Amino acid sequence: MGRIFEVRKSTMFARWDKMAKNFTRIGKEIAIAVKVSGPDPDNNPALRRCYLNAKACNMPKDRVEAAIKRAMGKDKTDYEELVYEGYAPHGVAVMVETATDNSTRTVANVRMHFTKGHGALGTSGSVAFTFTRMGEFKIKNSGVNIEELELELIDFGLEEIGEDADGNVIVRTAFTEFGNMTKALEEKKIEVVSAELTRIPSTTVELNEEQSNEVLKMVDMLEQDDDVQKVYHNLK
Repeated sequence: MGRIFEVRKSTMFARWDKMAKNFTRIGKEIAIAVKVSGPDPDNNPALRRCYLNAKACNMPKDRVEAAIKRAMGKDKTDYEELVYEGYAPHGVAVMVETATDNSTRTVANVRMHFTKGHGALGTSGSVAFTFTRMGEFKIKNSGVNIEELELELIDFGLEEIGEDADGNVIVRTAFTEFGNMTKALEEKKIEVVSAELTRIPSTTVELNEEQSNEVLKMVDMLEQDDDVQKVYHNLK
């Protein structure tokens, strides 16, 4: 009985940690969005996207509003967006997006995670060619006809459409068409669960279970870092 409780408790703490990390990530995205285009979501598509993604991960509305107020205050933190590239064990390509107020600290930590994970931090451009930057929208599937939706969105930059494991419809656009698709979905009143810019690998690396776990262990170390926003890899 005690063993079951410990497992459940561990799972609960892991869920809380993930939620806290998501709240921190969105808080930084809000700060960056407000700095670039102001605090009014009606005139700031990036901030509207933050609202959407905050809702998707159950971030309370008062925390979102508090993050906006902090971003407008005189004591606001100015975040710099930096991307690092490298390799995990077994030649798996990795890209790390960060938002930081101290680039010296961030690069030192990212290098440490790569080293501890038996990988290697690379130079700019060393693995970027492996990934294509795209816009990705998750749409609630409430009886959506995917073929009809494809025809409806193809003039707004649609490149890929399909379903995820939870049955949500996934719509992908070229990076440059992200704004057009955002506007089209809003105007068509299509319910979007989340919207983000992502990096899709053009090739993948297939490994055995033991090797895959080595890679995922390093990825997890990177994801736990406070300065890291997202980690992408091409492990199949």
